[in-house]
Parts: sequence; structure tokens; C-alpha cells
Amino acid sequence: MPPSATDGRESDSSRLPVPADRAIGIDVGGTKLLGVVVDTAEPSTPIAVVRRSTPVGTEALVESLVALVAELDADTSAPVGIGLPGLVDHDDRFRYGPNLPAVDDVDLGDLLGSRVGRPVVVDNDATCATAAEFRFGAGVGHSDGVLLTIGTGIGAGLFVDGTVRRGANGFAGEPGHMLVDRNGPACPCGRRGCWERFASGSGLGRLGRDAALAGRLSAAVDLAGDAEAVRGEHVVAAARDGDRDAGAVLDEFAWWLAAGIGNLVDVLDPSIVVLGGGVMDASDVLLDRIAEAVPAQVMGSDHRPAVTIAVALAGEHAGAVGAALVASESV
Repeated sequence: MPPSATDGRESDSSRLPVPADRAIGIDVGGTKLLGVVVDTAEPSTPIAVVRRSTPVGTEALVESLVALVAELDADTSAPVGIGLPGLVDHDDRFRYGPNLPAVDDVDLGDLLGSRVGRPVVVDNDATCATAAEFRFGAGVGHSDGVLLTIGTGIGAGLFVDGTVRRGANGFAGEPGHMLVDRNGPACPCGRRGCWERFASGSGLGRLGRDAALAGRLSAAVDLAGDAEAVRGEHVVAAARDGDRDAGAVLDEFAWWLAAGIGNLVDVLDPSIVVLGGGVMDASDVLLDRIAEAVPAQVMGSDHRPAVTIAVALAGEHAGAVGAALVASESV
């Protein structure tokens, strides 16, 4: 698709003059960089989108981010927001992230800011996505909510009293690493039995393989070719075709998700929990299961208003758009 500076279509490359009322956002994932330019008054549809692979190591990452900023906007001083998967403190320092193992304890805000000559703000990626989701997505109209991004792991953002909350050090919003089973599977964070080992995309795959190796889930095994090769998408596909064993695996997966959501509801008392991330592409077979399982996991659920369980609406660019919003509101 050819580049376009005006119609919001995605392109592999674009260079745009960006007025002062616009901002750049970059979502740094374990495998890809997603950069956008947004009009901060109407951020829901990015003006430009650029995707690149995530390099390994601090120096390579900084170089890629510098190049991406120049590609998106070489002509103005529009602020830049960076969302990263892990612990980011209030001084824009990326402290730690299990999905970026070769990058830690980096003053990324200062490093990148000195290179691009414009304001740079660094934040957690799910926190950035929360800024977008409660600005123009499913969270609109709610003053207290939680966003869960369910992919390979689980990220989260907290929206409290109409504001994104970051905690004393900037590290709030990591419920994926709540301990739910001390004898559970190893987690990339270095511990065992974290919630995301059961309730993420990788957790769904593990549940599916366990069922397949136990002699169940033949429909998913047929799709995968081998029991050891079963992944979450095979379970979902089999469930969509009406396979009962696959449906049972999704029921178990929904229970694990609901267990963590119930804990968050008990602690934070949100009016809405928004579910995003790649796993929720299967919302047609998951959302009702999750919503039905949550009340039993919430203290006194019969004596309190029901929490809304909704699918994220801000779209696949939410993390990058949210990073741009965070940058624009911080300068």
C-alpha cells in the first residue's frame, strides 16, 4: 500500500510534517515496533502508521527508535511517547522487562531525547493503552476501570478517579505476575506460578497441550498435527467448530482469567474491566465464558453492582496512540 500523509492508511514508510497539535507514539513489543502520528484532538484514527521489527540490545533499540521518529516526523518538534513492556519509573527509565531481556536499567527518555532533539516521555505499554481506551474506547464514561492486555503474557493499566495510575515508583499495573500457584509453571520473570502462565495466550496453549497429551482434544491435535504442537489458536478453532473438549479447555481458561479479574475487582472496585490483546480476537467464544465466571470470584457479588466485562475498542494501535497522548499531556 503506498504511503499517505492524509488518509490514515498504514504504510511501511512515511515522512510527515507534523504540526504542534500532533504527537508521535511508539509501542515497543518483544518482536515489533509500532509507530504512529496522531492529532491529539482526534487521536482515534492515526494519521500515519509504521511497523518495524524490534532489534536486540539497548544500542540497537535506540538507533531503531531514532530512525523511526525521523521517518514519522523529520520536520517538527512534536513530542514522542514510548510504551515499553515492563517496569518504567517516573524518570523515564526502563528498569526491567522479561520480554526485552537485553534491555534494562536504561535512561531511555534521556538517551532518545538527546538524539531526536524533542521531548520524549517513556511509560509502560499497557498504561499507554489504558490512556487510549479510556479516552475513546470501551472505557469512555467510566471513572474507575482496569484494562487487561492478554497476549503472550498479561499487561494491565489502572484507571482510578478519572486518571491513569502509575503507583509510587511508576510500576503499578503488573497483575500478570500475581502469584496464583507456587508450584506452577516457570515464568519469564524468574518466578513460578504467575497468573499469566495460566490466563494468557501462552497459558491457553499450555492448557490445550496438557489436555491433548492426556488423550483429549483430538480435534485440536488434528489441526496442529501433533499433541505437542497444540497452541491456543487450535483450541479456539476447534471450539468454534463445536468440539466439546475444546470448549472444556476454554471453560478452564476462562476460570483462570476470572479468578484474577475477581482479585482485581476486590482490590480496586472498578466499574469496568476491559479486555484487549491478541487473545481477545477470540472474544466470540471467550467473552461470555469469562463474564459468566467472574461473579463467583468476587466477594459479595450478590450485594454489589455487577462489573462490566468488555472487549477493548481502541484497536490494535491503542498502545502507540496512548503513548502519543501521554507525551502530549506531559509537555
